Amino acid sequence: MPDTPAASALVSVIVLNYNGRRFLKTCFDSLLADTYPAVELIMADNASSDDSLPFMREHYPGVTILETGGNIGYSAAYNLAVEKAKGVYAVLLNNDVEVTPGWLAPLIAEMEAHPDLAGCQPKLRHMEQRDHFEYAGASGGFMDRYGFPFLRGRILGTIEKDTGQYDQGTDLFWASGAALLVRREIFLRAGGLDDDFVHHMEEIDLCWRLHLMGYRLRVVPAALIYHYAGGTIKPDSYMKMYWNHRNSVFMLLKNYGPGRLLRVLPVRALLDGLLMVKSLLSLDFKRLLAVPAAYLWLVFHLPLILRKRRQVQRLRTRSDREIDPYLYPRSLVLAYYLGGKKTFSQLWPRDR
Repeated sequence: MPDTPAASALVSVIVLNYNGRRFLKTCFDSLLADTYPAVELIMADNASSDDSLPFMREHYPGVTILETGGNIGYSAAYNLAVEKAKGVYAVLLNNDVEVTPGWLAPLIAEMEAHPDLAGCQPKLRHMEQRDHFEYAGASGGFMDRYGFPFLRGRILGTIEKDTGQYDQGTDLFWASGAALLVRREIFLRAGGLDDDFVHHMEEIDLCWRLHLMGYRLRVVPAALIYHYAGGTIKPDSYMKMYWNHRNSVFMLLKNYGPGRLLRVLPVRALLDGLLMVKSLLSLDFKRLLAVPAAYLWLVFHLPLILRKRRQVQRLRTRSDREIDPYLYPRSLVLAYYLGGKKTFSQLWPRDR
């Protein structure tokens, strides 16, 4: 694979910000240090009340500021910014990141070489523990068939040290929303991110749709960034547990075909019930409360979910069976807690 694409396609790098002034210097200094020649830098700001906007206008006058008009959330802000962006490609980038020199060119080269790729991600390491993967993206995402996501480098709460074990590029089920490069036109045709997710797993839902539409996703480990992960919502917070449980089942209801959904959904509900029992025994009251709250939201929003499901199924050109190679065929939860499978290579030892 060449280090740089044959032609420098315009890339819109979109950084979403809400009261993230403390992250902005590291983020934009690193972006401006990159040498890719055709970049449009955009900061989409969700009505920050700190000094983010005056700081950016004073120190980074070349960055386009897009004020969204309110704290409209992750998905709606990125959807607005991608629609207004000018690039052939758009990068959805968290503000709590530091990119490394040359990070962008390998991603674009991969996309230019493979027209059936809808998107890709770099390798993500932790900003502070720099020899470890980070929680939200690591070296690419997969999911078990019951809706539990995992990463090459992070299985549930176990985060691996990066020793080069996942440095080969590979196709993915999902690419991290912390640093997601997409073809702008395909992103818009897929309907963008679902803003009813509010927080977490919006990118997994989008990637599932892209698979259903016939596209691929990939990780390019030659591109490296550092990410705090949890800079907005802490990984062990009640709200993160609530959003993750709610949105993973929301995804199943939207994206699976009817036959697969009828087989998977009862097992998923049983697994969540077992997690509640484990939470009670371990006095993990956050998760004990988050799981039923998630299911209550789903029950009370069935008309919305059914409408979203119809929209997704109209996009489908692939069967569930054709997407199965990207799904772990058994339960991630049981493999982790009962089988002791704590790393990606233990969980899925075959060559990906």
